[in-house]
Amino acid sequence: MSKLVTIYGGSGFVGRYIVQRMAQAGWRVRVAVRRPNEALFVKTYGAVGQVEPVLCNIRDSDSVRRALQGSDVAVNCVGILNEIGRNTFGLVQYHGARHIAEACAEMGISRLVQISAIGADPKSKSVYAETKGRAEEVVRAHCPDAVILRPSVVFGPEDQFFNRFAAQARFTPVLPVVGGATRFQPVYVDDVARAAAMAALGQAKPGIYELGGPETRPFADLIEEMLDVIRRPGVLVLNLPFFVGSAMGTFFDLVQSMTGGLFTNTMITRDQVRNLARDNVVSPGAMGFAELGIEPVSVGAVLPEYLWRFRPGGQYSDIRESAKNLKVQK
Repeated sequence: MSKLVTIYGGSGFVGRYIVQRMAQAGWRVRVAVRRPNEALFVKTYGAVGQVEPVLCNIRDSDSVRRALQGSDVAVNCVGILNEIGRNTFGLVQYHGARHIAEACAEMGISRLVQISAIGADPKSKSVYAETKGRAEEVVRAHCPDAVILRPSVVFGPEDQFFNRFAAQARFTPVLPVVGGATRFQPVYVDDVARAAAMAALGQAKPGIYELGGPETRPFADLIEEMLDVIRRPGVLVLNLPFFVGSAMGTFFDLVQSMTGGLFTNTMITRDQVRNLARDNVVSPGAMGFAELGIEPVSVGAVLPEYLWRFRPGGQYSDIRESAKNLKVQK
């Protein structure tokens, strides 16, 4: 019988690509998620019965253990960008990782892949980065042979980065950004999935890998390229000072809190502003794609493949522009 991998958060942005990679490698894949009925699409990633979503609440240790029963490998892709209700950074990113690591240790599963993030630091002022850092510590304490992957900002068809700003650019002449000079090293989602699959298959030595794409660019520069791809050169990128961003984050966080979550802060949070204050790039000397033999894909090679729908003419944008060059025959 083929081996089994349990992927926590396997229906999410990064997780679904790891699911596809593991299914292609011939493994049985158990996708542990809070809402299995909303993750049924992952079943199409493999043969009949090869990929199965199961119920799991990562905040509950018993639920985590049930999802892990009979597995050979575990992958944790669960993470949040904003705290909503009981889904806090501490409960999801730290305690969730702890539950998985403890379960792996108890069941004798030595191979654990933890998806973290560049900037993870237990001493960080950002709660997001602090809980990611503490999660790494607890994972390595219980599973010394674990592989921890720290990607920079991840992009791809389902991302919440370029898609979000491209959607905003359709309705406004000015696109405000906080931390426009902060440097990023965007990494393609399937490159992260390749690295995770290699780790799950035992093709990567234990340790921490920082994953960044081939280009290091300022935040504002990336947004300018996005605007060029969606052909909206008239939109102005406005770099806001951090104190303005912090005020905005405080306001939106307060509105979310006062409405009991009816309004979800998808704009910017105070914690995100803290993260934007530091560069999000691979550290000098860190293990990364080179050690895995992976050549990462550039932003420019992928953005046009999924951002075309934000162009003024959508899928017909190229046809319309070509038509302008036709001479009218009399």
